[in-house]
Amino acid sequence: MPHSQRFQELKKLIDPKKAYPLAEAVELVKKTSAAKFDATVELHCKLGINPTKGEEQVRGTVSLPHGTGKTKKVAAFVGGEKVKDAREAGADLVGGEDLIAEIAKTEKIDFDVAVAAPEMMPKLAKLAKILGPRGLMPNPKTETVGPNVKKMVEELKKGKIAFKNDATGNLHLAIGKVSFAAEKLAANAAAALEAIKKAKPASSKGDYFQNITLTSSMGPGVKAQAA
Repeated sequence: MPHSQRFQELKKLIDPKKAYPLAEAVELVKKTSAAKFDATVELHCKLGINPTKGEEQVRGTVSLPHGTGKTKKVAAFVGGEKVKDAREAGADLVGGEDLIAEIAKTEKIDFDVAVAAPEMMPKLAKLAKILGPRGLMPNPKTETVGPNVKKMVEELKKGKIAFKNDATGNLHLAIGKVSFAAEKLAANAAAALEAIKKAKPASSKGDYFQNITLTSSMGPGVKAQAA
């Protein structure tokens, strides 16, 4: 499907051969947003990894200094005293075996991310086929399993997000909204790139960041520099 004339005109503002410093790239993304709504700003990275090798998978978490512009609905699978902690931290769904049984029965998912106390993980196994394909299964590698439930929920509510490369070695992250001030978007982008850099596999050789692109939901891509 061909892009609109407006999109083509906006695209002319970008030099396709140039990788812009983050501050400039963000300004261009804001200027070239073609949507009539407050579009999401996305960061896309082509990484120098072999995605077929287990040891070269890139995954981790990052707390964006200015959040994503969207408050996530958080489910907390907990029991005992941790139920109170989860609720006080702002979890939208809180429960133990009762919540697990309800989801197993209805297969209804009404949350964006889930956290769990370690003792709940064996019980959560029955939801693996429901939560797993949606990327919602709590996992120590994404810091969504741990004893400090309150901290996990609070960080997710403030804008902590998980990232993981796809099957083609690309990585995609939402880092804010077009309405954000440019300096806030640039700070979020820098924080995300730093976290991705720290997650570089030891066996990855050559250029790690092969291509970095910033874009709004319906706008043209803007190549950016790693630092």
